[in-house]
Amino acid sequence: MFSKFFEWYEKRHDYARDWLTKNDGEVVGCFCSYAPEELIYAAGHLPVRMLGSHEPQDVTEPHIFGMYCPFCRDVLAQGLKGRFNYMKGIMLAQSCLHLRQSFTSWRNHVPVDYAYYLYMPNKVQTDHARSYLAGELAKFRRSLEEWTGREITDEALREAAEVYNESRRLAHEVYDLRKGPNPALTGLEAMVMVASSFMVDKKEHNAELKRILPELKERRLDRETGARLMIVGSEDDDTEFIRMVESVGATVVTDDHCTGSRYFWNSVEFTNGDILSDIANRYVDRPTCPTKDFETRSRFPHILQLAKDFNVDGVLLIQQKFCDPHECDMPPLKEYLNENGFPTLFLEFDVTVPLGPMRIRVEAFLEMVGEEELF
Repeated sequence: MFSKFFEWYEKRHDYARDWLTKNDGEVVGCFCSYAPEELIYAAGHLPVRMLGSHEPQDVTEPHIFGMYCPFCRDVLAQGLKGRFNYMKGIMLAQSCLHLRQSFTSWRNHVPVDYAYYLYMPNKVQTDHARSYLAGELAKFRRSLEEWTGREITDEALREAAEVYNESRRLAHEVYDLRKGPNPALTGLEAMVMVASSFMVDKKEHNAELKRILPELKERRLDRETGARLMIVGSEDDDTEFIRMVESVGATVVTDDHCTGSRYFWNSVEFTNGDILSDIANRYVDRPTCPTKDFETRSRFPHILQLAKDFNVDGVLLIQQKFCDPHECDMPPLKEYLNENGFPTLFLEFDVTVPLGPMRIRVEAFLEMVGEEELF
């Protein structure tokens, strides 16, 4: 049922090259889920979230510090190796220092025709964030128009936002099917469903979701659900890790990370006013990552509500090694979840994950969760 999403995910470069032969646009790489993809899509281009390969590499050392997170180094390695040589444009909406270095090195050392750095507010909790971001989106719009020589009309922006809103609504429908005692899909399938949407034309991805949803709603998995787990943390599209977790007596039923629900959780709300302001509001209001969640940690109640809504037994706190924002966030988040009755296990990720040692830790955690349920 999910074979098309796995195909898109695993053959992402083939898909992008094929898209270029069929469309009068370019592929634009996005370094972060805060990238306002609606503008790129409205300009007739294909926004593609760049992910790593989960393979060892030795090409980034002259470009980026070894103490920067494995994800940003892995992403840069893909560019330096020419894996994205079909990509003519790149853009980054300000997120963390590490990804900014990946973007800068890519812009300086990998041939591209267009590179744009968008000044996304770090402090989204201020009253000025919305108007500021709307102004930055206007600059980005003009920059895209200058690059392509095409006007991006308000109508095109609204149409793009509607396509993206439909994608978000459909993703919610799929996630809702994981709330019951017998989820209709595994965590691995959910992860690949979301990750493939980063790389595929949203209209095509939406059509496939609408095709499978009726059957998915009637689906019964031939496996025990086991412990219901939630993943919280930094970027994760490591399919082998999720496959391992779900092979030892568990099912991942929900998540809060930027390659999961944070990407699609809220939609653009149309106010019959300025469309750029509507899009800006969506990105300010979306579930935050730790780079933008201060002074109040507003994301903690959202994470707790997810754990309750999906009837979670335990939470895997995952963090890319050396990820400073999440390193600061994990200790209070762990305490917060524990105090609210949700046991946690902290796991640190590298480019490649040592599945053997992590399996032992996950199994021990599942035993602990099972023992707690007996009392």
